[in-house]
Amino acid sequence: MARYILMLSVTLLALFSLAPGQQTPSDTTAALDSAYTLPPDADVGQAVIPNIVDPQAVNPQTVCPGYKASNVKEYSNGLTADLTLAGDACNVYGTDIEALSLVVEYQAVDRLHVEIQPRYIGPENYTWFILPEELILKPQAEGDSDDYASSSDLEFTWSNDPTFSFKVARKSTGDVLFTTQGSQLVYEDQFIEFGSSLPENYNLYGLGEVIHGFRLGNNLTRTFFAADVGDIIDANIYGNHPIYLDTRYFQVDKDTGAMIYAPYATDKSAQYKSYTHGVFQRNAHIQEVLLRESNITWRALGGDIDLYFYEGPTQDNVTKSYQKSAIGLPAMQQYWTFGYHQCRWGYNNWTELQGVLDKFAELEIPLETIWSDIDYMKAYRDFENDPDRFGYSEGADFLSRLHQNGQHYVPIIDSAIYAPDPTNASDAYSPFDRGVEQDAFLLNPNGSIYIGAVWPGYTVFPDWIGAVFNGTGANQWWISEIAEYYSKIKLDGIWIDMSEVSSFCVGSCGSSELNLNPAHPPFQLPGEPGNEVLQYPEGFDLTNATEAASASAALSSMSATAAQASPTTTSYLRSTPIPGVRNVNWPPYAVNNWHGDLAVHAVSPNATHHGGILEYDVHNLFGHQILNATYYALLNIFPTKRPFIIGRSQFAGSGKVAGHWGGDNYSLWAFMFFSIPQALSFSLFGIPMFGVDTCGFAGNADMELCSRWMQLSAFFPFYRNHNTIGAASQEPYIWSAVVDASKAAMKIRYALLPYIYTTFYLSHSTGSTTMRALAWEFPNEPWLANADRQFLLGDAILVTPCLVQGATTVDGVFPGVGSGEIWYDWYNQTVITGVTTGQNVTIDAPLGHIPVYVRGGKVIPMQEPGLTTAAVRASPWSVLVALDSNGEATGGLYIDDGESLVPKAATWVDFIVKNSTLKATPSGNFVDPNVLGNVTILGAQGPISSVKLNGEDLHASAWNLQSSGKVLKVTGLDSLTTGGAWSNEWTLSWS
Repeated sequence: MARYILMLSVTLLALFSLAPGQQTPSDTTAALDSAYTLPPDADVGQAVIPNIVDPQAVNPQTVCPGYKASNVKEYSNGLTADLTLAGDACNVYGTDIEALSLVVEYQAVDRLHVEIQPRYIGPENYTWFILPEELILKPQAEGDSDDYASSSDLEFTWSNDPTFSFKVARKSTGDVLFTTQGSQLVYEDQFIEFGSSLPENYNLYGLGEVIHGFRLGNNLTRTFFAADVGDIIDANIYGNHPIYLDTRYFQVDKDTGAMIYAPYATDKSAQYKSYTHGVFQRNAHIQEVLLRESNITWRALGGDIDLYFYEGPTQDNVTKSYQKSAIGLPAMQQYWTFGYHQCRWGYNNWTELQGVLDKFAELEIPLETIWSDIDYMKAYRDFENDPDRFGYSEGADFLSRLHQNGQHYVPIIDSAIYAPDPTNASDAYSPFDRGVEQDAFLLNPNGSIYIGAVWPGYTVFPDWIGAVFNGTGANQWWISEIAEYYSKIKLDGIWIDMSEVSSFCVGSCGSSELNLNPAHPPFQLPGEPGNEVLQYPEGFDLTNATEAASASAALSSMSATAAQASPTTTSYLRSTPIPGVRNVNWPPYAVNNWHGDLAVHAVSPNATHHGGILEYDVHNLFGHQILNATYYALLNIFPTKRPFIIGRSQFAGSGKVAGHWGGDNYSLWAFMFFSIPQALSFSLFGIPMFGVDTCGFAGNADMELCSRWMQLSAFFPFYRNHNTIGAASQEPYIWSAVVDASKAAMKIRYALLPYIYTTFYLSHSTGSTTMRALAWEFPNEPWLANADRQFLLGDAILVTPCLVQGATTVDGVFPGVGSGEIWYDWYNQTVITGVTTGQNVTIDAPLGHIPVYVRGGKVIPMQEPGLTTAAVRASPWSVLVALDSNGEATGGLYIDDGESLVPKAATWVDFIVKNSTLKATPSGNFVDPNVLGNVTILGAQGPISSVKLNGEDLHASAWNLQSSGKVLKVTGLDSLTTGGAWSNEWTLSWS
């Protein structure tokens, strides 16, 4: 039976043919010559039950006394007070802190800071409660104005009845934004709880990182504990962003202007107005946020209450203020990073990589960057190539050809460092030795080096925290190792992985077992015997019914036989608080961590940084710190260039140095959908350089899924296809239909690169978003509050992808039409008509077609599509004008050299259309020699008898009005702009 299933599976997988010149992914054990495998129970911890599902859990609100405020001192921009325990300590999940301090400060007109922390803090407990500014910036008051409180639309009040509570309201509407009234403040050394009521059917967004719909809903528990989990729906995964946006819609009386909260705004003939505010809890400790029907509850296992309220009243206001005050503006990316990237775990040597490049070139599919997963490493060790498969000499030749072709190379670098067998001289590993010499690695409580396990076997972990606070050498060691590696492999960027930080065993499991290295992980890798990736593509039964039914029956039979086991009863570990003693390994309050025990698949909480700080207090910052270190490592190599980094784990503020990909997703239709709310959320988090593993990482994709996904991802800032070893190949050239679909979408993307680059520059310079939810651009349409199957790229391009298997149409809305907004079809350039406010319109979307629309009132700069971004940058310019209902439009263009950290020259071009005249006004000193090729004007009103450039009539052969579609096309402008399209101001008029 088993042999039959395997043979059938192999036969079915043969349907997904490999590309010419591409080998079947190799057995991963070839790269890791291990004689020893960690036992399966190496990564098994204590059985803990999350508090939220524990029937024995104590509700702190029923037993804790709360606090009373005293010694209140008010001043122009806030107040301070002492908070004292209002009764007997409850010590429910830790030791109650009897004396607290309250600080309330209006830091700007639109920002209110509320902080509660222990009154007595010393060196011995500082990082228990305080998030050091050296790690995460702390917002400061702007200037020295003393009238922020009086000018702000936020109002802070407090009460001692019956115990201390506070309230934040919006003055202009009287709406209560946040109130702890009716609940007790709980503040212990390992447990903090506070919360607020929320209005009916509230709209909250953010609280990432999570695989979930964009609107979070009212039945979700968000755990903030960075974990190597994979993209499990609703689980805690790689990063942490403890901020949410709250949007509230009000129905407006058209006669009086009075407003009433509208929890279910279904009347599309009514007038609405929305208000959005933001709440940021600056705490990097393990946290949990409970969203329930009528309230939000924050729980933290350390740190303090460090809240920042942003008044808005729009998403754009909140997001910009949050970035500028708290986390920093996003890093500007090099131009080439917006091209297409190809990767997979399983490219086994330089020859295979060359084969991939050749196939893209043969089929004329754009390819900017080729990536390497851990296949290139010698036995999965950072900073060493496999000498046989990825030799340095061959690599130098490969990379020379790649760079000469205007393409790029990015390898993965993992977060753990191999610890060699000290009894085996042939196992020597210089990066480890140099790190030990510089005290670069994390420690055990007894001062010995902490040794966990990751891909190469037993490993150590860089101690970024010790480098910051104790002067140890992790950062300088990291910079040096990357520089040394670059001397052999001329990389163009770095991909950081496993940075939660992940470890495949509980505790310092390798401390006494280094002689067993290299050690195989305690689980089978994809593609290894017994763990072949044999899942059929989703919906395989729809198109291959007979084969799928036979295979399904056989697999079900075998699974049923293998799964028989006697039932067991789990006995859970529940920790009891000990006064004055923190239990960091098993905190009394158990969060809903996907892996359960905090030490499972992670470095243990009691691991110790140089200087004594425990991993428990800074766990969520490892990914943030390694991104910072990598940023400076790349600056060391390329002092004048913008570092390109894509990282997995991140925290609030990581976007100022790196981008992020969505992690290990699945080749399933649901995860193609989830990529949209993921991207929109990361727009809120200040990480606009975001994309996912297109076509899915785990499992097997098929032609239809990959066709749809390659087109969808073409409109994300970061565009990469990547999948796991052992799975069927999914490069776009595998299927002819995907070749066509990809090229069609890439043609649009590459033509739009100037617009995308400009939009991203505005994200970098102002904090605006690159990918946008419809509700942000059209804030007074409440039916868009949950819209996450469409999105805007910048403010001008609307994307409505087909996300349903087998569908040939897609439903979408055209926002703003009720208030005069105009939309044009990208492909036929005609205006969309016959659509009403909030109407779900059925749009044709045959396989290979992704509906894209241009917003009226916008001017979009473009260039000619090419196979590389360098080819695009060298091509003639064009301008697409989409007129609004008044015949007007505006836009902008940013150009520089595309790579400099601090550009020596840059130019901004303003476009404005009024009275049938397009005016382009450049300012700046960047010289772009490319000519202006053509201008297309959508919505032009005829008849037109004359078209002029700078007042001079153009020959009738240079322009054409398509009267039926109201499209004016002006061509042949290259001969009139030989000095460059943006060397001088120009006007184009028609009459």
